[in-house]
Amino acid sequence: MFTNFNNARQGAIRGVIVDLDGTMLDTVPDFHVAINRMRAEFELAAIGQERIQNMVGKGSENLIRSVLAVDFDQAGVERHFVQAMEAYQRHYLAINGDHSALYDGVIEGLEAMRAMGLRMACVTNKPIAFAAPLLAKKCLAPYFEVVYGGECLPRKKPHPMPLLQVCADFALEPAEVVAIGDSSNDAEAARAAGCFVLTVPYGYNHGQAIQETDSDGIVSSLLEAATLISTHNRTAN
Repeated sequence: MFTNFNNARQGAIRGVIVDLDGTMLDTVPDFHVAINRMRAEFELAAIGQERIQNMVGKGSENLIRSVLAVDFDQAGVERHFVQAMEAYQRHYLAINGDHSALYDGVIEGLEAMRAMGLRMACVTNKPIAFAAPLLAKKCLAPYFEVVYGGECLPRKKPHPMPLLQVCADFALEPAEVVAIGDSSNDAEAARAAGCFVLTVPYGYNHGQAIQETDSDGIVSSLLEAATLISTHNRTAN
């Protein structure tokens, strides 16, 4: 599903912005453990991974409010939010990366992108206190010159600010950059920033089919994304 990518613009791609959760790593098992340990402190029943998966992607604040909303009305959610967030962060930091796994083709794709000389950044809505050690633990950190977590800038995805900041950091025009992600957050941010966007079909996307998301192509892996970028650059003017 690459028709838009190679036909949309003629310039070469020089930078890549990669999402983390649901794009490079399946982190739902980590969320599952931390969230249910937090819920146990509130004497709430455990919830399943599939339900948690549909809550992931819009930052920790939204995640914990969604988790609390399983059992409380809005007033109850806000009443318990601070304590629940503290418990969740404590439990998540204790197990960060222990239960998560790389998706197929991630390392191969990042290696191929690096070999092409592409500037590479990771932009995630995950707090940087979680994202940075997770990238290091999974041996992904060396691939990225820049990493932005959800609280690093005044706005997070789907706002274009983080992507535009990366473009400025790399001194690249948005049309020279492709964002790769698993959700509408990534696609909307890229569209608003003026970047290309490729999506992967195996991530979370808030429980919605990725085919419903406006992107320049769906790729089965980061390795396939790298191949597509290479093909595009060979024919770019």
